[in-house]
Amino acid sequence: MKPGLPSSAERSDARRPALWLLRHRNGSVAALTLIAVALHLALRFGFRSQPRLYDAPLLLALGAGGLPLIVELGRKAIRREFGSDLLAGISILTSLCLGEYLAGSIIVLMLSGGEFLESFAMGQASSVLRALAKRMPSSVHRKAPSGLEEVSFSAVRIGDQVVVFPHETCPVDGVVVEGHGEMDEAYLTGEPFRIRKTVGTSVLSGAINGESALTVRATRLAEDSRYAKIMAVMARAEQERPRLRRLADTLAVYYTPAAIALAGATWLFTGQPVRFLAVLVIATPCPLILAIPVAIIGAISLCARRSIIVRTPAALEQVSQCRTAFFDKTGTLTYGKPRLTELSVAEGFSRRKVLKVAAGLEHYSKHPLARAILAAARKEGIAPPEASEVREPPGQGLTGVVEGLQVRITGRSQLTGAEIEEAKLPPSSGGLECILWIGGRYAAACRFRDAPRRESRSFVAHLGPKHQFHRTILVSGDRESEVRYLAEQVGIREIHAGQTPEEKLTLVRKETARVKTIYVGDGINDAPAMMAATVGMAIGQNADVTAEAADVVCLENSLRKIDEFLHISRRMRRIALQSGVGGMLLSLCGMLIAAGGRLTPVEGAIAQELIDILAIGNALRAALPPRTLHDV
Repeated sequence: MKPGLPSSAERSDARRPALWLLRHRNGSVAALTLIAVALHLALRFGFRSQPRLYDAPLLLALGAGGLPLIVELGRKAIRREFGSDLLAGISILTSLCLGEYLAGSIIVLMLSGGEFLESFAMGQASSVLRALAKRMPSSVHRKAPSGLEEVSFSAVRIGDQVVVFPHETCPVDGVVVEGHGEMDEAYLTGEPFRIRKTVGTSVLSGAINGESALTVRATRLAEDSRYAKIMAVMARAEQERPRLRRLADTLAVYYTPAAIALAGATWLFTGQPVRFLAVLVIATPCPLILAIPVAIIGAISLCARRSIIVRTPAALEQVSQCRTAFFDKTGTLTYGKPRLTELSVAEGFSRRKVLKVAAGLEHYSKHPLARAILAAARKEGIAPPEASEVREPPGQGLTGVVEGLQVRITGRSQLTGAEIEEAKLPPSSGGLECILWIGGRYAAACRFRDAPRRESRSFVAHLGPKHQFHRTILVSGDRESEVRYLAEQVGIREIHAGQTPEEKLTLVRKETARVKTIYVGDGINDAPAMMAATVGMAIGQNADVTAEAADVVCLENSLRKIDEFLHISRRMRRIALQSGVGGMLLSLCGMLIAAGGRLTPVEGAIAQELIDILAIGNALRAALPPRTLHDV
């Protein structure tokens, strides 16, 4: 970061009041307008006041809500942007010119209410992430020459040592320098899984400490920590506009000119500008402005109740149009819980000794193979010994000291030619593999198999007939033999094995340029491809980077949740279109009645409110769970 520039966290903090005001401005305008209309009616009919007096609240509401809209519409007109709110702006301006202040105020109420609902939908998209962020402590116990001192979270610097008390949330990303214990990282994995921590192991901000105090050396600044990433996710989720809202603008491209033409023709043939206003008032496309955000909120709420977090509401519209599905292998189509199926022990080592040493080191790892080794050790009654100096550099395996011996667990591809020749490794075969070195000598080769999920085959088989997917592709960094084996098990014909994150990204980008795509994965190496797809879905929240890249996060490790999201999305889109198009057809009938002189502007506004109630009532169905939400 350049000197003198604000950090990302500081910029986020600076933006937060502006975001809050943007979200709540429309709500304030709607509340003010509602009060103004009520006060107008009370003064007009309750106290029989003079027109100047009972119109004053309406003029205030029009000034606060209507004039800013008209100014904004003028700017859009200069840019040749005409959306679903154009008719509303023309109606407000005409009502001011004709003195029909009540009709204009009702339109302001409908518009501001719709915009508030839309911003509320955006807020719902990041509500779970916001709850996670609130868990972070506001102060940190930092070690100083005089003892522990309480400092603010942002005051921590790289190299500072902080003490995390029992049951506290870890405030920094760092490395343990004193103490032994456990941390609960369920906020990343979605599962209650505790990770052992000892001197040399890494810790993540946001993890909850166990029973023992730990001293941690900070390795990242506050703005670069896990916490700061979550805050950045929240900011982006709040600022993004739902794409389905733009569907309303698309429909308005055809509806708006027709409504203006009918209103203009009415004025031309009758010579009555009031009829022009009456037609425009009832023509205001509030079913588009109101009902679609309501449907979005309802679908987001239903997803949240089903443990599906929708971070990008546009995904609700786009996923039903996706025609190619990409799937990661481990942890997505498989359980991500491989079993140890073969242990080839080198001469000079015993099976029990190898399992004991490996389990002692793997106790400090989150890798799926670590759990397989620990499970095998438990099955044979072996208690894992303590380990120290544990290191796990990305892509380089796991190293540490167990019972005074230097231990290394790595993959075949990480070995040098001399090491391979020295070890005389058994031939490579299908399945996962890791190589164990003890005291600088080759000790054993471990083979694993990861079983496909019970529902994987039926889920893959139903994507075409039930959800109109034309291609299903399995991509993985694993060897081709292992990837092909799984593809045969789950019924996928097209595979891409041995893929690096960059190669996955290129593959997804190429396909997304042709058709809309969905990418489902659970690992950090899936994040780039997930962002390149039309809709990215993370399953299980195994990594914060993956959740940050995903449009949708399924908190449960189940493909059924993917199917539920597909059903909720398709149903939401259908309900939204029913509400929007149905409301416009009713408005069209009302426009014809108003053109015939049967409705005044105020009566037209009231009729439009009744249409809104019908449209919104239908849109609320998106929040109600149907009888079934999945096919698998």
